[in-house]
Parts: sequence; structure tokens; C-alpha cells
Amino acid sequence: MNAKTVAIIGAGPVGLAAAAHVLERGMSPVVLEAGPEAGHAIRQWQHVQLFSPWEYNVDKAAARMLAPTGWNSPDPQSYPTGGELLDRYLMPLATRTPLREAIRTSSRVSAISRVGFDKAKTRGREQAPFEIRYQNGKGPEVLRADAVIDTSGTWFSPNPAGRNGLPAIGEPECAGRVAYGMPDVRGAARSRYAGKIVAVLGAGHSAVGTLIDLVHLADQVPGTQPVWLLRGADPAKAFGGGRNDKLAARGELGAAFAALVASGKIRVEAEFGVTHLSGSEGRLKIAAGSCSGARSVIADELIVSTGFRPDFSFLSELRLRLDPAIEAPVALAPLIDPNEHSCGTVRPHGARELAHDEPGFYLAGMKSYGRAPTFLMMTGYEQVRSIAADLAGDKVAAARVELVLPETGVCTRGGVETGAAAGCCGGPPKEELSACCAADETAKKAGTAGCGCS
Repeated sequence: MNAKTVAIIGAGPVGLAAAAHVLERGMSPVVLEAGPEAGHAIRQWQHVQLFSPWEYNVDKAAARMLAPTGWNSPDPQSYPTGGELLDRYLMPLATRTPLREAIRTSSRVSAISRVGFDKAKTRGREQAPFEIRYQNGKGPEVLRADAVIDTSGTWFSPNPAGRNGLPAIGEPECAGRVAYGMPDVRGAARSRYAGKIVAVLGAGHSAVGTLIDLVHLADQVPGTQPVWLLRGADPAKAFGGGRNDKLAARGELGAAFAALVASGKIRVEAEFGVTHLSGSEGRLKIAAGSCSGARSVIADELIVSTGFRPDFSFLSELRLRLDPAIEAPVALAPLIDPNEHSCGTVRPHGARELAHDEPGFYLAGMKSYGRAPTFLMMTGYEQVRSIAADLAGDKVAAARVELVLPETGVCTRGGVETGAAAGCCGGPPKEELSACCAADETAKKAGTAGCGCS
């Protein structure tokens, strides 16, 4: 595979980084973005401040491409909002660099296959180019490419409220009182939530941030009542690593949230697995069933912040190798499986872990993590750097690790959560695929079974 056309799905941070690396490697990127402009998904949460500073949010190849344009690099230690990420980085990258010629907006991919090959046909498959079909408002279009990097993300595929992965019974019928993700409760959506009883379902950063914003809204508008619906039994698991978190803003977010919960400003309903939604005298009845009997909460609005899942519908004719539980590439899934082992983030990985049985096709960015919640933007940048090197035939660079990830200060090993006082056993491993941490890697190199934490 020599001079190639590489189709990149999605013009978010990782998609544009992929295009920059592909162009730097002498290949031709074509970026297909479903939204009307680059960074469309980020516009849905542009009010949110990132918990990683600028130094972790700017891709190196993108920065090199921006440099000749007179771009002013932001203070590496300051924390951008989603809107600032757009205005100060993504939009200049999309409009003031050679990438502007590669981006096709309002171009929603509907299907991908190989030219002349369905999923079942094998002989000669690797030599056939990819056929990408997309809609751009003018009718169906077709693009042929030598490789495809899918960075389309998961933002527009939120998980439903139901505790079993399905929509709660009545959820579609109550759609007018249900929002997903992280709505701007203090800004654009203020009128919807001010003075209301607002239930927030979830235990991740989106739920935590929304609940904190609702407390601030309650200080300004009497009658605003935040209710935290928690599927698990222990609220403390949502508080994070505190001072042990190397991303200080992430640790501070958890600490601030813990203080609000302790003060009673947030009503907590633990072990609340939503099963039914229904109307109740002009409000919303949120019911949870359990072996000990049903419970319910009456609210005006429900915000479902239970994470996201990938959309594979347009990839049905490609040969994907996905973990059946996490829905991530099979080599990556054991490293990010939240049921088994997590140090807050996963060690850097690239083309090798992201490859499928369809040569030249890769998932990258948030979508590559499937249903796992621990993705960081800098991980995506490392992914596409490695993928571009692999597509260019530079196997040494593709295998090289060029990123050190920060720890959260909390680890889960075999389902047991512990403090990471030693930096999660010395941090992530550098080379050994089967190792779960640096200490485990060292032990295995010494000929022992490992450090015992995996």
C-alpha cells in the first residue's frame, strides 16, 4: 500500500488529528463529517470545561500544521471549555490549514464495503478498495479509498435509561421530559430546568458535572431540586481519586461533588435501577424494580448520563473483530474492560491493538473504546499517529509508544477498587501486552507469574 487515499469518518479532534498525520505521511485524507461543520458533536457540550489542560488536547501533527498560519498556541496549563476547544484549536485547524480541502461537511456515511466484495467473499479482498457511501443533501455519493479510519465517536448514540441496556418501559413515550448526555442546564437549557425537580441518572463525569451545575442553578432559582439516581450502592465510587489524580481538575471535580453530596444539597437515591417511566399528574414517574419491591421518584425532568455506545450499523459489510461484551477491538478490550481492570486510563496503544480482519480499516477515538468509559483525547491522538505510520509502512513508528498517560489515583483490579498510592503499581506497562501495570511487567520479565494485581 503506497500513496493512498484514506477516508476518515468524523471531523472531531481525533478525526482531524488523523487527517493531519495522514497528510504528513504523504497520503491523501478525505474527512467525511455528518454535521454542518467540524466539531459538530463538541458543539453539543461546548459549555463543559475539560478536566485535562491544553497540553493534553492538542495533537502534535495538528500543531505543526497550524504553526505556519500564525496560530497562537493556548497556555498549555489552562483548561478549555468545549467551546474554546472549537474556537482556538479545531476551527483554525479545519479552516486555516490544508485540511480545509480534505473536509466534506454535511456528509453522513451510510455504508462501507469493498468494491465488488460482500462480507462473505475472501479471495482478492485485500486488494479491493473500500467503497464509502454517504449522503450530503444532494443525493447519494460514493467515495473510493485505500483505507478507512472511523473516528465517528459515540455522542449521538447515548445509552438508554433502562438498567438492562434497553430503554426503560415507557422511555420513548416520555421523550419530551428526558434528555441525554450533559445538557447546558445553566445556559441554553436553563428555562427547561430552573425551578424544577431534576433527576440525573449515572455515576460518571457527565452526571457529576450536571449535578454540580444543578446545585449552582438551585442557588440562583428557588425550587430547583437535583436528585441523583445511582444504579450502584456506593456513591463514593463517583468521587474519583481526589489529590492522587494527576489530572488536577478531574480530582477537584470529584472532591467538589463529594462535598455537595455530604452537605445534603443533592438528594441521593442509591441502588436505583430504572425500569419504567410514565406520566404522573403532569410530572414524570421514574420507577425502579428490585427483589425487595418497587421504588419510584417523581420529577419534572430526567437527564440520562449513563454513557454511550458505538453505532456499527454502517459497518455491517466489513469484517470486524469486536469483543462481545465491550464492543471494542478484541486486542484492546481486555485492557479497558471496566469489569476487570482499570487504572483510570489504559496504557497507550495503536495500530496493532486496533486492527481488524479487514486490512486497512481501523476504529479510533471514542468509538474504539466501545462501551468502556475511560477514553481520553490524548489516547486518540496516539492511536491515529500509530495508524497513519502503519498505513505508510513505517512499522517501527507504528509500534513505538510516544505517550505517557496520567493516573486517576484509583485502580480496579479484578473488580476490587483500591487507592493507587504507588501510581497504580508504577503506572501502565510499556511493552508487555499481557501485563496490567509496570510492576506486573517487571515481574514477568524477571520470570515470575506477575505482581499479583491482575
